[in-house]
Amino acid sequence: YEALTHGGIANDAHVIINKVDSEDLEGTDDLSKFLGDSQGILIPGGFGNRGIEGKILAVQFAREKKIPFFGICLGMQSATIEFARNVCGMANANSTEFNPQTEYPVISLLEEQKAVKDMGATMRLGAYPCRLIKDSKAFQAYKKETISERHRHRYEFNSKYRKVMEKNGALISGENPENDLVELFEIEDHPWFVGCQFHPEFKSKPDKAHPLFRQFIAAALQNKKK
Repeated sequence: YEALTHGGIANDAHVIINKVDSEDLEGTDDLSKFLGDSQGILIPGGFGNRGIEGKILAVQFAREKKIPFFGICLGMQSATIEFARNVCGMANANSTEFNPQTEYPVISLLEEQKAVKDMGATMRLGAYPCRLIKDSKAFQAYKKETISERHRHRYEFNSKYRKVMEKNGALISGENPENDLVELFEIEDHPWFVGCQFHPEFKSKPDKAHPLFRQFIAAALQNKKK
């Protein structure tokens, strides 16, 4: 919440946050009742499958309605699942965190993690470098090719599905150069749709908003409702 406020400060705007329980989205056939007035939609990090289908519905709403979208960690993973299901034709796509037997595991553990029984040992923690694609929203925000961001997660984008997603309009705009891990997921045909595997809120300050939060709020302001 503070990082969103920082993004508002950077844009000389007051950010009003409307908190939506994703489980409520699972129980409605009209998402506009909850999200229709939103200038931007953010899905933060988290663990577990509680409300995950509601998160995926929120992603779909933002994608189809061209509402600026920002997904952080689980939010980025939700965006990947939604895109795989509804754009790439992989109807049962999921994360193996939620469905270990999914036909299309677009989010999964790395091979070397699967034999580890101590859950804490499978987490990717701390700062990692990320190389950005120049023609991307992420590069426009950071204005440099190499960044370093902090991580706290266990499941990763499954690179097996990278080509089919790119073929259908996804842009992998950032990756870890050491392990070729996908760090940033964008949609090209969208005003502002960015998902990141890391946690940018960890590095945001009142007098120096994180670049992604700054640009997300800027995009939301451009989407101001009449």
